[in-house]
Amino acid sequence: MKLSQYKYSLPSELIAKHPSPSRDESRLMVLDRKTQTIEHKVFKDIINYFDNNDVMVFNNTKVFPARLYGNKEKTGAEIEVFLLRELNREQRLWDVLVDPARKIRIGNKLYFGEDDLLVAEVIDNTTSRGRTLRFLFDGDYDEFKKTLYGLGETPLPKFIQREVEPEDKDRYQTIFAKHEGAVAAPTAGMHFSRELLKRLEIKGVHFSYITLHVGLGNFRQVEVEDLTKHKMDSERIEILEEACDIVNHAKDNKYQVCAVGTTTMRTLESSVSTLGHLKPYSGWTNKFLFPPYDFSVPTSMVSNFHLPVSTLLMMVSAFAGYDFLMKAYKLAIKEKYRFGTYGDAMLIL
Repeated sequence: MKLSQYKYSLPSELIAKHPSPSRDESRLMVLDRKTQTIEHKVFKDIINYFDNNDVMVFNNTKVFPARLYGNKEKTGAEIEVFLLRELNREQRLWDVLVDPARKIRIGNKLYFGEDDLLVAEVIDNTTSRGRTLRFLFDGDYDEFKKTLYGLGETPLPKFIQREVEPEDKDRYQTIFAKHEGAVAAPTAGMHFSRELLKRLEIKGVHFSYITLHVGLGNFRQVEVEDLTKHKMDSERIEILEEACDIVNHAKDNKYQVCAVGTTTMRTLESSVSTLGHLKPYSGWTNKFLFPPYDFSVPTSMVSNFHLPVSTLLMMVSAFAGYDFLMKAYKLAIKEKYRFGTYGDAMLIL
């Protein structure tokens, strides 16, 4: 597959700037791969496609307030700092992206908050935009974390093109978010409300939870025409034995296993036995899924509508079939579905 095959014309007004008023009332496009048919539903109708003993797999990562604004010493220039991951708890070391990067060199100090509540020193260059910061803070770790997160804001993707609002703190997060570590939300999971989960549970659907801490690799542009040459950023994943037992029982008994979101799909396909069973794993994955690819674990998936030339679009096309998915996207644009993080959803059976 080539990068150019994933270019399509998306009117900017179809990129959702806000979530739907209720989590489970966004629109849902249902694609049936067997019959090659497409239906238009509301998200809470998803319950009608699952039965007793089917399994839904969710990513329970939790987004932290990763975007900070500070000022450079002496010049006072405003610098955006995007926290990627904590490197060393004791030394308060963090991997970050800085913008504008050209102004920030090793040895520079950055000041955050009123009265310079927090100070950081640049101690390393990791990439052209990446830096390692050491935060200088006298209090204990909990106090430091509280101060750091108090200064940070919800890291909405830049393509949403608006200021962060109070509702984002809650809505840019799934209701089952548990393990902190993501800088982007697993968006397909954001459509599930407490009521919908309860109704699915009553129907006999089982839930399995895995963790993938979503990094900025999700939004990194593919810069090679030949997709086999693209390298995904590594992201931390955790698959516990309990999650494997639930999934493997469903597989062995021919029940559905639905991957909720592309991050869940990547995690499931990153730790598979030769017999197609899910295996426990704790570590990193840089798996890049694109056509042609034979999926081992899920039988269905939930996904949002992704932006052109994104790795997320490529992964979904591997699952749905490239031609069928592009036909569905063409229809989605015609029917004015909402795209992106806060957009509508698709169920692929």
